[in-house]
Amino acid sequence: MAQGFPDFTCHPELKNLVSHYINKDFNQYAPMPGAMKLREAIAKKTEKLYAAKYHPETEITITAGATQAIFTAITALVKRGDEVIVIEPAYDCYVPAIELNGGIPVYVQLSYPSYTIPWDELEKLITSKTRLIILNTPGNPGTSILVETDIAKLQAIAEKYSLFILSDEVYEHIIFDDFSHLSMARFPLLRERSIIVSSFGKTYHTTGWKLGYCLAPHYLMTEFRKVHQFNVFAVNHPMQLALAEFMEHEDQYLSLGKFYEEKRNLFIKLIKGSRFTILPSAGSYFQLLGYSAITDDSDKLFSKKLTIENKIASIPISVFYHDQTDHHVLRFCFAKSPETLEKAASILHRV
Repeated sequence: MAQGFPDFTCHPELKNLVSHYINKDFNQYAPMPGAMKLREAIAKKTEKLYAAKYHPETEITITAGATQAIFTAITALVKRGDEVIVIEPAYDCYVPAIELNGGIPVYVQLSYPSYTIPWDELEKLITSKTRLIILNTPGNPGTSILVETDIAKLQAIAEKYSLFILSDEVYEHIIFDDFSHLSMARFPLLRERSIIVSSFGKTYHTTGWKLGYCLAPHYLMTEFRKVHQFNVFAVNHPMQLALAEFMEHEDQYLSLGKFYEEKRNLFIKLIKGSRFTILPSAGSYFQLLGYSAITDDSDKLFSKKLTIENKIASIPISVFYHDQTDHHVLRFCFAKSPETLEKAASILHRV
């Protein structure tokens, strides 16, 4: 229940398509920005979902997963001495990339326990050196999403201070309770300042394939590709073509929110009555559980005990804060089969 990947397989047709393109000998380098067929499919999807036009030739790049995309985007935008707003708890690849490029992370914490952005606090941290804000919606590990009031405040701040935005949207299709994903692509002012990162692995249950993509206006994508060309050059060719064809099945990503909402609801139902506190999960495939009613142990220690003594693994949330802030909360991944969720709940009831 710790690492963020499913314990079930991807669609058999998608696997067959990969085999098909391998056997058709699409086994040499793909074009540096990605197979055009896939970039065109992404452009079509993005326009349909977010009413945003990205040119497949100049504004979409296929990447070796989201982590590579994030590193490349930060490398393209951040120079020595630039400050970057990092909203914690933050996914753990952001800060190393900032520091490797000589940037300075500037931290603001999401409000606990809602995990919402304190915009007034964030704005006070902006200086003449602030270059970039990193956003993550739906959040990992925070499991919250941006709403309309967030967008209004973000637009005002980005325009006032001429900031760039790196928007980590890898869970874009995993949003619950009839909310909509507020991608930066939806909003012209934000779209012109943003590099958006998405993930095929999260959408199609193929995290091990390490395939993702970036959207950005031409002037930003030009800088992105200057880095991408030399740290990756190109990514898996037959898998790109398979995904391009499989994306014609729109129901596979449009139904993903409901698919995971059912798993979230099942997990919550199964653990009700335990001594864990259930925090809201608005998106992603993670559930945060508080344990203050059980022990005063640090989240690292308690997580270790659960793993060794109870045989259930989780992630302590303090590791996503630079100062190890500890609210006594653990992260559990519910991208699992019903049998796995039932077994996990049974263990948690005994704790």
